[in-house]
Amino acid sequence: MDIDILLALQEFRNGVGACLTDFMTKMSFIGEMNTVLIIMALIYWCVNKELGKYLLMGWSGNRVINGLLKVTACVYRPWIRDARIVPDSAALAAATGYSFPSGHSMNAAALYGGGVIRKELSKGLRITLGIIVVLIAFSRIFLGVHTPQDILIGTGAGLLVMWLTCKLIAWVDKNPGKDIMVACVGIAAAVAVAVFAAFKSYPMDFNEAGELLVDGAKMAKDTYKGVGWCVGFLLGWILEKRYVKFSTDITMMTRITRLTTGLLSYYAVSLILNYLLKTWLPDVGGTITTCFIQMFYVTFIFPLCIKHFERIPALSDSK
Repeated sequence: MDIDILLALQEFRNGVGACLTDFMTKMSFIGEMNTVLIIMALIYWCVNKELGKYLLMGWSGNRVINGLLKVTACVYRPWIRDARIVPDSAALAAATGYSFPSGHSMNAAALYGGGVIRKELSKGLRITLGIIVVLIAFSRIFLGVHTPQDILIGTGAGLLVMWLTCKLIAWVDKNPGKDIMVACVGIAAAVAVAVFAAFKSYPMDFNEAGELLVDGAKMAKDTYKGVGWCVGFLLGWILEKRYVKFSTDITMMTRITRLTTGLLSYYAVSLILNYLLKTWLPDVGGTITTCFIQMFYVTFIFPLCIKHFERIPALSDSK
């Protein structure tokens, strides 16, 4: 049934639906992991710290859960299951890991769906964000890289995690001394997922030429990314809360300064420092370390920098 749906969408995409392909590709792009992360970082730094914290925490949890589900179910991508499926070539680059559940759908549920859950946002904005969640999820089956069950479970699981995150943050706000316990439990759970992914057995299916269809160890890479991001968030969250305490109650000029310096420095860390680290720490260690640094920079290092430099009169704005 799921393959039949994909074949019908593929026929439509290759025919009258070709005009929608670029649009769906763009919708898929705004659901990619690094795209979602930088949007949440900008919200955290420049717009609303509490909203950004909630989104980053929920997304970090979503990435770990997505990775755990993927390496547990080990569901092959649609074109591996059925050679008649020919996905859009542009979508293949971001179609990493196993198929179930959809990572893009969980990303969309975390960032845009997380906004829907926050009732303090306007009704119009929440409706718009909800439409974006649906479009990103649908783009994955339209482009042929996921099945309907991948996106349905991904979206549902992502929204559930965000709802639970909202409840968790409210509980921590009422019990501030429990934040370290929450962080320790989260880190322990993330590490346990990494160990599970590293040592579990994976399917060993071969094609007619005797070639391995899917290398399970490579498919677990998304899981290790999620672990690095999650641990980076939890440590950064605790340290920022105790030693930085930056604010987003700032002038527009300060917001613009944070946005530009934040983007430049984030990409410098992600594209230069992390590239060097991957050459020194290949495979699992490199993947976890680089993602840890990305998130730790977002949640602690950059806030520490702006808190320091904005104290300097020449670089700060008067309220």
